[in-house]
Amino acid sequence: MDGWEPRAGDNLIIDTEHNIGYLRHRDGSYGEFRVATGQRRVVAYIGRVYNATTPVGSWVVKSHHTKADRITFGPTGSFLRMYRDGEDYTSYGIHGHALSAEMLTQDVRFESMGCIIVSEEVIHILEQTFEKNGQRLDVTTLYGPPVFSQEGP
Repeated sequence: MDGWEPRAGDNLIIDTEHNIGYLRHRDGSYGEFRVATGQRRVVAYIGRVYNATTPVGSWVVKSHHTKADRITFGPTGSFLRMYRDGEDYTSYGIHGHALSAEMLTQDVRFESMGCIIVSEEVIHILEQTFEKNGQRLDVTTLYGPPVFSQEGP
């Protein structure tokens, strides 16, 4: 992502099989980076029991929050909340983690409780992209690598 300049219209694609993120310009060019996604098991977390595998589908980041928990959400506490069509709220989002540097160097990166964990460098770029898109970021989560065309993922 060195030298990446966010542009209006950029979208984010996450391959949850290989844990690779792609930030893509409208012209088809893209930057790629490592992510950590949900653990492939049932977890008990925040008073709920659920399968922590990051769901595949289409999402929209519509809000940016700063969380006080700097372990779960990383040094800046930045949290980009993801929404699905017809839902007012989901618990899913994109954020850093206090141990993201270590997590992202591993070969197997199924570490989260369902969210997408990125480096602090990437969360900063995603925040800029969210702003350039008028407080919106389209996100697609796929199981497997995307096939890029000029029209979209």
